[in-house]
Amino acid sequence: MSTEIRVPTLGESVTEATIGQWFKQVGDSVAADEPLVELETDKVTIEVPAPAAGVLEAISAQPGETVDVGALLGAIGGAGAVVTPKPAEAAKPAEAKAEVPAANAAGPEPVKPEPAVATSMPPAPSAQKLINEKGLNGSEIDGSGKRGQVLKEDVLAAIAKPAAAPAAKAVEAKAPAAPRAPVAADDAAKEERIKMTRLRQTIARRLKDAQNTAAMLTTFNEVDMKPVMDLRNSYKELFEKKHGVKLGFMGFFTKAVVHALKEIPAVNAEIDGDDLIYKNYAHIGVAVGTDKGLVVPVVRNADQMSIAEIEKEIGNLGKKARDGQLSMADMQGGTFTISNGGVYGSLMSTPILNAPQSGILGMHKIQERPVVVGGQVVIRPMMYLALSYDHRVVDGKEAVTFLVRVKESLEAPERLVLDL
Repeated sequence: MSTEIRVPTLGESVTEATIGQWFKQVGDSVAADEPLVELETDKVTIEVPAPAAGVLEAISAQPGETVDVGALLGAIGGAGAVVTPKPAEAAKPAEAKAEVPAANAAGPEPVKPEPAVATSMPPAPSAQKLINEKGLNGSEIDGSGKRGQVLKEDVLAAIAKPAAAPAAKAVEAKAPAAPRAPVAADDAAKEERIKMTRLRQTIARRLKDAQNTAAMLTTFNEVDMKPVMDLRNSYKELFEKKHGVKLGFMGFFTKAVVHALKEIPAVNAEIDGDDLIYKNYAHIGVAVGTDKGLVVPVVRNADQMSIAEIEKEIGNLGKKARDGQLSMADMQGGTFTISNGGVYGSLMSTPILNAPQSGILGMHKIQERPVVVGGQVVIRPMMYLALSYDHRVVDGKEAVTFLVRVKESLEAPERLVLDL
């Protein structure tokens, strides 16, 4: 008896995925819960585990194909099963895909056969609920889902737009992309064209949307890292022995941000239509670079956590990100983001907002520089800080004050312990 392998539920508003790679081939033995195939969605990459032990007897979806939630991916036969080719079954997916261009030679790309009457999709349930609550016209919202389906994130993006933005956005969305300039034949032969992953497409779209929507501005400051570095060097061995995790800088920065957010709540707010939503909690997103792109897992309720708890959670989320194990829940609900370009050697940058958030802090490389302390020129480990913020929500005075509070907490880390 065979056990079917199907696409699992991918999270709210995510209805389809792209097959990344199969880790097994037909005829290979598999253990229960062993990763079988990688799926790429527009938010995360997930691995589908084997639902049972046995032999992989069929693969129904090949790398690069788009599959819906619940779609058949393959089948596992019982242990010791003999796998024999099934030409008729193997041909079905190809035949099904071939029928579409035959019937619609001038139609869209052949992804899957659709009913002739189905030219659009109703909004996703979560999107429709939000449309009803906000009294919006769903037909005026551009959908990014399958066949133009309006997803919850599309409704949230529409709500966040200025009043004059929808018309301009519609024109922009329908405008054809600028054609690529001609390339010499010799150069073209040395180029490689690779389709963008869903994650990379989403990163590109969200970052551009943030630039188009928010009134983004960046303010800078610098921080003397010597106090934090001295404190870390004094207690890092004891800290690791007690808490089982290394003492890094992110715990201090997250704690400093949380303290500053309490004093300047506008940096932790977001726009909802004509309303401002102030959040009495701090879910801090920590940008993590992976080989598949930038992801931002969230440390939830960071305002209620100790530095040790923050370090443990960041370590856990970082490992899951690098292993491709982040879930949708790990990446939702952030209220403020920290991005550390310093680990790659960046000296200064202007980070882009993670919409609908109103603030993002950019950390940079620690570099020894001459500074004046008490009238004397001394060498100190200095770091530039950059706060990008949405000027529609945050005034310049609030942004500067926020960054100064972060600086003060890091240059006198005892303030974090004393809640000052």
